[in-house]
Amino acid sequence: MSALFQRLRHPDARLLSLVFLVLIVPVCLRAALGWSSLFGYLSDLAIGSLLVVLLHRRPWWLALPVLVFWGLLAVATAELVSAVGRLPNPQDLHYLIDPQFVENSTGGGFAHPGVAGALLLGLLMWLATQWANRGTLAPALPRAVWSAPVLLFAAHWGAQNLSPSDADPWRLYNLPHQLLAAQVADAQMQAEEWLEGGSEIPPPSMAGLTDLDLNGHSLLAAKGQARNVLIVAVEGIPGAYIRANREAIGSHYQEDLMPKLSRWAERGMNTPDYVLHTHQTIRGLYAMLCGDYDKLNNGTPKGVEMLTQNERNQACLPAQLRQNGFTTHYLQGAGLRFMAKDKIMPHIGFDATHGLEWFTNANYLEFPWGKDDKAFFEGALGYVGQLKKQKKPWMLTLLTVGTHQPYSAPEDYLQRYDTPKQAAVGYLDDALDQFLSGLERQGVLKDTLVVITSDESHGIDGVRLASSWGFNLTLAPEQAQLPHLNAGVYGHVDLSASILDYFDLPVPAALSGRSLFRDYDTGREIMSFTNGKLRYHDGHGILTECDMPRRCRAYASEGFIAESATFKGNASGQNARQIAARADALDLSLLRTPLNQRYQFGSDNVIPLQAQIKDDWADNLIGAQYLEMPKGSHTRVRLTVRSMDPQQAAYIQLKAKEFEQDVQLGLPSEMVATAEQPLEMDFSFDNPQPRKAFSFHLLGYGLGAVEVTDFSVITELPGQQDLREELPEDDTAQSS
Repeated sequence: MSALFQRLRHPDARLLSLVFLVLIVPVCLRAALGWSSLFGYLSDLAIGSLLVVLLHRRPWWLALPVLVFWGLLAVATAELVSAVGRLPNPQDLHYLIDPQFVENSTGGGFAHPGVAGALLLGLLMWLATQWANRGTLAPALPRAVWSAPVLLFAAHWGAQNLSPSDADPWRLYNLPHQLLAAQVADAQMQAEEWLEGGSEIPPPSMAGLTDLDLNGHSLLAAKGQARNVLIVAVEGIPGAYIRANREAIGSHYQEDLMPKLSRWAERGMNTPDYVLHTHQTIRGLYAMLCGDYDKLNNGTPKGVEMLTQNERNQACLPAQLRQNGFTTHYLQGAGLRFMAKDKIMPHIGFDATHGLEWFTNANYLEFPWGKDDKAFFEGALGYVGQLKKQKKPWMLTLLTVGTHQPYSAPEDYLQRYDTPKQAAVGYLDDALDQFLSGLERQGVLKDTLVVITSDESHGIDGVRLASSWGFNLTLAPEQAQLPHLNAGVYGHVDLSASILDYFDLPVPAALSGRSLFRDYDTGREIMSFTNGKLRYHDGHGILTECDMPRRCRAYASEGFIAESATFKGNASGQNARQIAARADALDLSLLRTPLNQRYQFGSDNVIPLQAQIKDDWADNLIGAQYLEMPKGSHTRVRLTVRSMDPQQAAYIQLKAKEFEQDVQLGLPSEMVATAEQPLEMDFSFDNPQPRKAFSFHLLGYGLGAVEVTDFSVITELPGQQDLREELPEDDTAQSS
């Protein structure tokens, strides 16, 4: 013990322990995580050397909070990359202080506990040297050391500009470096605009992104033979999991996590270059069912905006099929209220909309988000059996939730796979195979157009564009007429027009995109915003990727999804501003402004209460999530909650979150609603800065049930209109 104490009291012990913590540990962790790259190591060393320069000889109580925060960023990076395949952005940092979200998304544990363990060990070593040498001044650093951060940052910047890499961001950057680089890029953008004199750019041409294009050569000799249509959207599955897609683009990724679905793909038409435009389930569903891009900037989802309109919703696929004699059905494995799917789905044309409450069969495993995949597909097979008994043709859309983090799977699957994520995907593969086999036994595949796709992509470490890479597997009665591989670039925005085109039904001009059942001689424009990157393909062999505020790079790429692309140069100034302008124009396809919006999330539905609140997300009583509130606006909220049981009180909580960080509204921590005295509230707040991803979480517990007859959210400019004007009595949102 004495010898150890003497080593801790060595004059250079404090410096060596700091070097070990901020330089050696990050480099070793990068190698252990498989994120090795020259750029990544340079970034780690640059940030580490900066911390050494800034914190050496500083009081321990001043340096400790900085090191703890730096360590939390490292843990957050490893966990988020593992969970959803992307680097955290500033908004994601709020997840670090939300214990419930961390527990719900990690299943109570870390995907990479070694990262936290190594950082904690290094921090304890540093604290030990600080304590052993208390009262003595550490030796000064050589002057040459002070130049190390500057040289390393300069080397990283120069290498990225001379020979940029299109690898995943976490392979190229340490998170603090990435956040710092984003600020520098933003300043550079502002300087470029100032040098250009702040001149307005001409409005970009939008026809290639917004127009309906059915000019391709039909792949079918006549209209489709199918009577019904079934869309299966599986949670978070990237296109690389399908063997035919990997082989078509020559992907180096070879893990065969879905071999059974890949065998089904051999019987159908696959679209290897299939683009997912955004993250988030509600946005993916909107794009595929309504033929339009959802927001490319984290604004209010267009599905919610659609509630303010009674015309554009009639162009959505379910409404169109219903107008043409189909019965339309939506079934998902989770509760419907979150993200207002209980309102959005009926509004876009579904006759029947069901969630977790519809299922009577038990789960095979406990899963916080809803039905596990095997239980879900067993229930869905029964639903299809009911539809087969009716005389009318039908449309059914299914949404799974089993491959959402924390990636639950039965114990035997967890034993067979390296990670819970892989086990959950394998469990889905088996469940989906059993479902499709069941459809075949029932004869459904003989008269039903089946489209299997994903709502979004949870990404794959080391696979280029994996966060935007979706898949579309089509099984049709006339499969012999369709190619095994569908050439060309397609995406979710094309799905509605494609299905209407298959049935030879009129396609509303309000829909965008091309038909998957046509062959085109020319390329097409297409966009996506995933993993914090805005991507635009011009249809003429150039893919432009903007990974920081208008800092864009152009690549030669025949299609969108490709194993690699050739760097053509930086795209800045007007070129970058034109791409941003296209994204802004797409964001405004439904509503020209987020101002003066009046959303009504209440209804006359009776909602059973649980004995206790387990989860802010899954237990939410209303669907007012991810709203946008412009700078300088004023938001008013009005709510009425009534207990349905005269003998039982309901205990109510109302929380607000912005990018998942709690926002204090000055409300009581708990309120009570009874049958005779319903809870009625009317409050408002200002928005001095823009708010995005602003969510209300109305939570309740007790022994009975409640009715949320009113939950109004009105956002206007002060003085623009009378904020006390009553909303219409119906339960749809209104736009004035």
